[in-house]
Amino acid sequence: MSESRYNAVIIGSGLGGLVSAYILSKNGMKVAVFEKHSVPGGCLQSFSRGGVRFETGMHYIGSMGEGEALYRYFKYLGIVDNLPLSKMDEDAYELISFNGERYRYATGHERFIDTLSPQFPGNVGDIREYVSMCAHVTETSPMYSFGPHDNIALLNPDHVLKSVSEVIDGITANPRLRNVLTGISPLYGGVKDVTPLYIHALIWDFYNKGAYRIVGGSDRIAALLCDRIRSFGGEIFTGSEVLSIETRDYVAGAVNVKGMGRVECDWIISDIHPQLVLDLVEPHVFRKVYKDRIRSLRQTTSNFSVYIKFKPGRVPYLNSNFYHYRGDVWGCSDYTAEDWPKSFLYMHQCSGKDQRFATHAIIFAYMNWADVEQWADTTVGHRGEAYREFKERCREKLLARLESEFPGTLDAIEDSWTSTPLTYRDYTGTIEGSMYGIVHDKARLSQTTVSQRTKVRNLFLAGQNINSHGILGVTIGAILACSELLGFDYLVTQIKKQSE
Repeated sequence: MSESRYNAVIIGSGLGGLVSAYILSKNGMKVAVFEKHSVPGGCLQSFSRGGVRFETGMHYIGSMGEGEALYRYFKYLGIVDNLPLSKMDEDAYELISFNGERYRYATGHERFIDTLSPQFPGNVGDIREYVSMCAHVTETSPMYSFGPHDNIALLNPDHVLKSVSEVIDGITANPRLRNVLTGISPLYGGVKDVTPLYIHALIWDFYNKGAYRIVGGSDRIAALLCDRIRSFGGEIFTGSEVLSIETRDYVAGAVNVKGMGRVECDWIISDIHPQLVLDLVEPHVFRKVYKDRIRSLRQTTSNFSVYIKFKPGRVPYLNSNFYHYRGDVWGCSDYTAEDWPKSFLYMHQCSGKDQRFATHAIIFAYMNWADVEQWADTTVGHRGEAYREFKERCREKLLARLESEFPGTLDAIEDSWTSTPLTYRDYTGTIEGSMYGIVHDKARLSQTTVSQRTKVRNLFLAGQNINSHGILGVTIGAILACSELLGFDYLVTQIKKQSE
């Protein structure tokens, strides 16, 4: 290690950690990122099986048209020009399959309305009101719209204190339309009567502006960010787990890193789950009530995934995401062994622009931690025959559901691999294999919202548990964490100027 002291230490190299490291190193700080896994990226990671690469958690992105939100943030981060993208079907970037009928999400507000309206001729006004509502949430959220930041309240309280389910139920009385409009809930692990409106609305508008797959996989984002961090003199250490944080009088002075020893620092931003941060500091640092609250937070659901490699030239490339539901969208994580899976999300992976045939795909279904908890203390490759049989049963069930929607698919599969909530937990470092971190509850907002600030005055939090879910929410969360070091007005002004 070339430095023994840094201005800032970043714990974890997920998107939030890498964005934080970029911002601080760009602004002249000496930065070190410590990642316990062998490669950086967190949920941006990809992995290879059978000669093809599969994404872990970031399967597609939105709002990458010039001047749109993620485009501007990525321009500021210096990666927009080198990120290969393939635009998804503008007539159906999402396909919602509900009770035997399919519905298309088209790009753009008016096209979305015009495309859905023929299937809901009596509810055109409801669809228009829904689109207007989602757009309004984005327009009045300055970190998403790049509007004026008149105050630090970055979200309208009306959008935070109402659940998405109650708002959509208030917009339309048509139960079929309610389900179609909430069909993207697997993108944030939504819970009926719990998940705040803003989470759904911001994610819908984010993708509706334009949806894109990343050619070659989402780890391209991590690689580009790592290159940019290093260009500013930042250092990234993999296989380097932070074991503890030293504090005195509620100020952190150093971290202890496995295999490296003590590393002094002025500031720390943690990109790991807040529960794991509690284990890094001495017991007296945080009050018991705070620790109990953090440890009791409900996690969003996990998933069971099948990673599929197709025989060459057999499966036409599907340039849409396919969501399938056999019943109410909100009830898919409430299942029995007999009726699982109640839903699934099917995505082809993008290996090149303008491809005609799919080379590989991912299909996943909600799976609760309780289904695999009996193997929680085992390690990869040593979970026993019962676990292997469990995975095989789930694979067969999930692929059978896929075959019923896309006949002939099973015969076109060359090979496949599986993952469970245990796999996801071990690979991404999430609690209970949660896909999107903690569940935000509109009725318990102060208890289920984790601030980027902590009682340790120079320790801040980033990642998917802070601010909001998804690539845009995590990016904004990292900006908020860095603004504690650099100043909010200074950093936002810098981003606006350098992203125009």
